Order: sequence, then structure tokens, then C-alpha cells
Amino acid sequence: MKIALMDSGTGLLPAAAAVRRLRPDADLVLSTDPDGMPWGPRTPDDVTAHALACVRAAAAHRPDALIVACNTASVHALPALRAELEPGIPVIGTVPAVKPAAASGGSVAIWATPATTGSPYQRGLIERFAAGVDVTGVPCPGLADAVEAADERAIADAVAAAAARTPRDIRAVVLGCTHYELVADAIRDALQQPGAPALVLYGSADAVAAQALRRIGAEPAPDAAPTGGLYMIESGRPGALPSLALAYAEGRLLAPGAAAAAGRR
Repeated sequence: MKIALMDSGTGLLPAAAAVRRLRPDADLVLSTDPDGMPWGPRTPDDVTAHALACVRAAAAHRPDALIVACNTASVHALPALRAELEPGIPVIGTVPAVKPAAASGGSVAIWATPATTGSPYQRGLIERFAAGVDVTGVPCPGLADAVEAADERAIADAVAAAAARTPRDIRAVVLGCTHYELVADAIRDALQQPGAPALVLYGSADAVAAQALRRIGAEPAPDAAPTGGLYMIESGRPGALPSLALAYAEGRLLAPGAAAAAGRR
């Protein structure tokens, strides 16, 4: 089994790690675009062009499915990516987990990039899945870039700034950018109010990993032999897992030898 994932950078790590946990025997192809990042400030057409280049590089490795592990690419490029690869290769997009967050009861905050916050796309999700729910959109300028750089001070500053814009009474937070799942603990610590019920964070990584398996008719097998390999593509070139990825637990899980070591414990 071979699953490909694409993103401009390390935002694909949470979904890749989720696939690794579900199927330690699956080969992973990670296609990133270090030459073209960040994608957020680009026009929709430009995002689509860069995303297409990433998926074409991944498709050359003949994966069974491809996960678009990027909210920006899913918003702007998903139809073009599906037209390029399907039906031969199923394409799974990433949608912020507004629906389960809204169903959980209580007020909800959606942390997202400034470009996504207030966008027709996000408004559509709220109207479709959270009608009647108290939802606050929270722009998080600089947070994705700080996570990409694994800059602890910049991450702390960006999280603190976004937390200051978040109502104190929220009970659930949607992580509307795949990068944010890498710092979920920091986000939770910044928002949890003393004496309040435990705050729930909703990411997309586990859902898209499970959907990828469903699309190819595979079952989760977390106890499978940890034989899955990892192949990196960087702007179309063979690459290696970036050293900055090892700043995160998800990156360390994907590091060469990590799966085999876990299997021996």
C-alpha cells in the first residue's frame, strides 16, 4: 500500500503521521514545495498551479491514494487536482472540522489563516454545519509560518495573539490550518480557562487518513508490521525529511527507523 500526501511544507505531517499510525506497513510519499511556499498569499490560480506540480510529482510514484493535506490547496485547487488524477488515484481533500465541533455543544472558535477567516469558503462551512451555533472566526497571522520554521518564540507569540482574540467562554476550537495541529498542545494551554470544562480541539488529520483508507478499500491495521517506507519530494526533486520536522512528534514518528523502533517496543 502506498499513500501520497501533498502540502507546501510541514502541514502534511499530522495527516502523514495519522496514516502511519493506522497502517505502519504503508509506504508514504510526501510531496512539498519549499521553493514556492508559502501558498497562502498566492492567487487561487497560482495555488492551483503549484498544487498541480506537487501532485504530478507524487503521482509519478503510483500511489493508491493522494491526500491534499493543505486547507489552502483544498479550497482553491481540489477540483483541478481531482480532474488530474481521478479516477485512477482517489484524491482526498482537507476540510476544517466545523461539523463535529458544532455538534459538540457550546460555543466554537475557528482558528485559521487571515485569508481563510471570513472567506466565502469558511462562511459556507459555518452556514452548512453550524447554523444556530455561536461561532467566532479567529485569524492567526504568522502562526503557520512560525510552525513551518519551528520557531518556538514566534509560535508562542502568534498563539498568544490569537488567544487574546478568542472569547474566553469557547468550548471547542477548530484548527483550520493543517500546520496548527502540530502545536495543538500550545493552543490548548493558551485557551484553557481555570475551572472550566476541558477544551476540545478539532483537527482534520485523523479523519482524512481514515478516509484515504476507505477510498482504497483498506482497513486500519495499527498492529501491522512497521515496514512502511518514506519518500520525500521537494518541489519536484528527490529530498529528505527536513530536520525542522523533527521538532514535532509527528515528524519524529516519520523519521527513518522510527516505525521499526516502535514495533520493537
